[in-house]
Amino acid sequence: MQQNIKDIQARSESWNVRLVGHHDLNGHGDGMQLLKNGRYVYVAHLGTSPMAMTIVDATDPADVRVVRQMPHPPNTHAHKVQIAGDILIQNQERPYFGKVDPSVPNEAGVRVYEISDPTNPKEIGYLRVPGKGVHRMWFSGGKYAHVSATVSGFKERVYLIVDLSDPARPKEAGVWWIPGTREGEEEAPGWTPFPGEHFYVHGIIPLNNRAYVAMVDAGMAIVDISDISSPKLVSRVDWSPPYGGYTHTTLPLPGRKLVVATDESVKNECQEGEKRVWVIDIREERNPVVISTFPVPQGDFCKRGLRFGPHNVHENRPGSFQSENLIFVTYYNAGLRVVDIRNQYRPEEVGYFIPPPPDGQQAPMFNDLFVDSDGLIYVTDRIKGGLYILEYTGPKIH
Repeated sequence: MQQNIKDIQARSESWNVRLVGHHDLNGHGDGMQLLKNGRYVYVAHLGTSPMAMTIVDATDPADVRVVRQMPHPPNTHAHKVQIAGDILIQNQERPYFGKVDPSVPNEAGVRVYEISDPTNPKEIGYLRVPGKGVHRMWFSGGKYAHVSATVSGFKERVYLIVDLSDPARPKEAGVWWIPGTREGEEEAPGWTPFPGEHFYVHGIIPLNNRAYVAMVDAGMAIVDISDISSPKLVSRVDWSPPYGGYTHTTLPLPGRKLVVATDESVKNECQEGEKRVWVIDIREERNPVVISTFPVPQGDFCKRGLRFGPHNVHENRPGSFQSENLIFVTYYNAGLRVVDIRNQYRPEEVGYFIPPPPDGQQAPMFNDLFVDSDGLIYVTDRIKGGLYILEYTGPKIH
């Protein structure tokens, strides 16, 4: 249902960002990763609703319309979506939240669709993996998708490179894992988790012959993928502890030889270590150095309920809004934050938008985002809020 934009805007906290449109996704507002492809926005769902994906016609951003909704399989969520050309992929994974029925098998892998008809995805291929399945993915064209997945012979999720040159027959092309996480492998020097920490691959963003790998409590790795079949570690940087860890995304900014890394908030009401967005200097890639951190939103966010902290940044995908100076980040109950990093040593916030809590929800949970080439910002709420379309109206920064 399209919501009253003026009413939401009037009840929002905002600076240099305005609300353009909103939709509750027909009551299935558990939005997760999303991409805009042409006139359509493809929203993957967290999986607390029955839906795996919603397709929205955004021809008029102020009056977006749901044109298709696709349910997820039993005991499975498909909360990520990636598109390149006429190929769309979604992950399949056992949910990690709520009650999971151990007697019901889950789907696990990468499901491949053909979308020459953009509102009618047709499944054409499926790469199955064992165990819990596939979590985060990157696919922007070419032969390969880069995913975090459970793979036989490993105790934790690994970096799996999937060959999609024949989309009907996806196959494994290469694997990189955190040292010490292979079955029978001894713990590697320098890779020992502190008590309560977990080391596994969360997300990957590839760039040319390098991949920037977020590893939850193990920080970030730079991996050489010039030989797809045998990725090799270049370097690693880790700031947990003393900080709270759970590194979610590591976004390279190649023109400036920087990486922006987010640590995801995973517990309510700040009952966790401090989560930050980091700026990392990779001029010498064998020795990445953390040089600054984004400003933390000021206010009573720890008392507003649910999660307070970063989740993801706009990832500068091909065809989307591109900037190495203006960074858009979702911050859960602190909404969307817009940060100027022209001075990489002193990032400065230049805008934010915090909507009122959706009906029946303690606080907004701005979850993931995509910024289109025209500058419009598409944001999902994690629980019930659905899809928000925003516009940054602050200083022009390129």
